[in-house]
Amino acid sequence: MWHTYNLLQVGDSLRASTIRKVQTESSTGSVGSSRVRTTLTLCVETIDFDSQACQLRVKGTNLQENQYVKMGAYHTIELELNRKFTLAKKVWDTVVLDRIEQACDPAQKADVAAVVMQEGLANLVLVTPAMTLLRAKVEVTIPRKRKGSCAQHDKALDRFYEAVMQGILRHFNFDVVKCILVASPGFVKDQFISYLFKEAVRQDCKILLENRSKFMMVHSSSGHKYSLKEVLCDPAVTARLSDTKAAGEVKALEDFYKMLQQEPDRAFYGLAHVERASEALAIDILLISDKLFRHQDIATRSRYVRLVDGVKENGGTVRMFSSLHVSGEQLNQLSGVAAILRFPIADVSEAEDSSSDED
Repeated sequence: MWHTYNLLQVGDSLRASTIRKVQTESSTGSVGSSRVRTTLTLCVETIDFDSQACQLRVKGTNLQENQYVKMGAYHTIELELNRKFTLAKKVWDTVVLDRIEQACDPAQKADVAAVVMQEGLANLVLVTPAMTLLRAKVEVTIPRKRKGSCAQHDKALDRFYEAVMQGILRHFNFDVVKCILVASPGFVKDQFISYLFKEAVRQDCKILLENRSKFMMVHSSSGHKYSLKEVLCDPAVTARLSDTKAAGEVKALEDFYKMLQQEPDRAFYGLAHVERASEALAIDILLISDKLFRHQDIATRSRYVRLVDGVKENGGTVRMFSSLHVSGEQLNQLSGVAAILRFPIADVSEAEDSSSDED
């Protein structure tokens, strides 16, 4: 559904089956209403994506009149998984075609789950190729240890670990998930893993015991969701997740920050700077957010498409970041577009200053 959200643009034509509330008037003059299933073709005007429910609502005007809906009447179609639709565009650019190819590639489905935790707080997250989804947040108040008595503290910890365990069983599909990262500061992760499998043996929970090899313990600075970025940067995690898109994005962003510190003339961000580097055929890796391609202005969107095409033609690598990933959120703070260059180029602003001085 996330891919569909990125494919749809204002002005596209969308044809799909939908339910419409229709008012009917009988011969006696009484008015009744009924819900009928019909197929409509809409000119897309607004697009709303619900990441938690994985639903896409598309509002627009009817392009083809039928017995229930007049031409030009407004309607909202709800797109869901496994529901067919037909999309027509005036222009199918390379970014859109790449998105379709990516959505149809089964290798992109190597999903990762993560439990980022600290005492009393745990975030259960699914890292799909397209987004980072918070599936559950577990919060339990843990009383402090008292001198001579730890009973209350230990009972609360057991309650907390039990809630996290139930969250894992409820929200993680072990048939799809290839790896489950358990991250925390200190020894919280070790204590939790010990509790998890002790309980799995006691309760004879076969699904946990059969998938024990998928669990991996990693250090994080806190139990909050933002710590997921440092977890995915861990070299041991990167090696384990080398086949996933999320790990590639995180590594590309880390390389950019390193380059910005060590050789700032080889790390550009901002559209004007990156375009100038592209004109000089200097871009080795382009980092760009998918948020930019949802721009309503066609001219602005075409500018980003030309940049991507130019980099590919000159042998560069294009990394498309999902704005729902932690790495994508960080890239959006850097204007949504950045580049690692093959060779250094003087800063654009410096070049402009020197030319104005000469004048």
